[in-house]
Amino acid sequence: MSVPARTNGICSGRVVVVTGAGRGLGRAHALAFAAEGARVVVNDLGVALDGAPDAERPADAVVAEIRAAGGDAVAHHADIATGAGAAGLVRTALETYGRLDTLVSNAGFLRDRMLVNLGEDDWDAVIRVHLKGHFLPLKHAAAYWRAEAKAGRTPVARVVHTSSGAGLLGSVGQGNYSAAKAGIIGLTLVAAAELARYGVQVNAVAPAARTRMTERTFAAAMTAPAAGFDAMAPENVSPLVVWLGSAGSAGVTGRVFEAEGGRITVMEGWRRGPTADRGARRTPAEAGEAARRLLAQAEPPGRVYGA
Repeated sequence: MSVPARTNGICSGRVVVVTGAGRGLGRAHALAFAAEGARVVVNDLGVALDGAPDAERPADAVVAEIRAAGGDAVAHHADIATGAGAAGLVRTALETYGRLDTLVSNAGFLRDRMLVNLGEDDWDAVIRVHLKGHFLPLKHAAAYWRAEAKAGRTPVARVVHTSSGAGLLGSVGQGNYSAAKAGIIGLTLVAAAELARYGVQVNAVAPAARTRMTERTFAAAMTAPAAGFDAMAPENVSPLVVWLGSAGSAGVTGRVFEAEGGRITVMEGWRRGPTADRGARRTPAEAGEAARRLLAQAEPPGRVYGA
């Protein structure tokens, strides 16, 4: 059920773009932003779970839902993993609402295979939609924000990327997806550093929620309960995304958050652990001995999903 739009919400007056917003997490984010007063560009190409063409246009349904609740939204149906589609996405926000304040990148699909069965086409397609589909909208939005800053109108801009536990820990049967989601984290860190001078904050979330992708891969864990709190409802993730996309998140950038049910976790990424420096080259045997000693002092790695 849609929540009526608030004229005094934390995103009142902001223009927000959400990619992959026709279903699942993207839809939940778009509705939540609209409920907090944002004007929303709802992007969705309308494809099947594996990225194959689909006749549905789910973005239109989400726009209708937002408008029925008293909000303001417009649909965008192009492929944001192309330069023209990504440029058109930003242009739609500017031509419709005169500005762009927040970009939420969420679009994606799955083509799961064990590595020895994973074809090049399945690798390329998943890397394209997830990783390139984050890069290109970011590139075009950042160009707009840089121009604004250089014109003396430094924006209060926000970017929220969508990674995954698979990108943090890996997931058996999802080498392409895990690599793409890990790449999104790297992109987030670079963008946060590069774009800070233009008034842009860039963060990422790694959500766990029920979507078309997770319903099949983790069917047992994603089943909705008959009663009580539905921890896997995608709507549980959206409040954090909305806050990160608002002016209220000032000073928060280059961060990765896990979000699941009622839990929010700040992820602490790669940090240097135990170190040994002898100030000279080792033989392979000596390097192995040093590595063994260091591993005995180190924290064990996280468990790969499905292992």
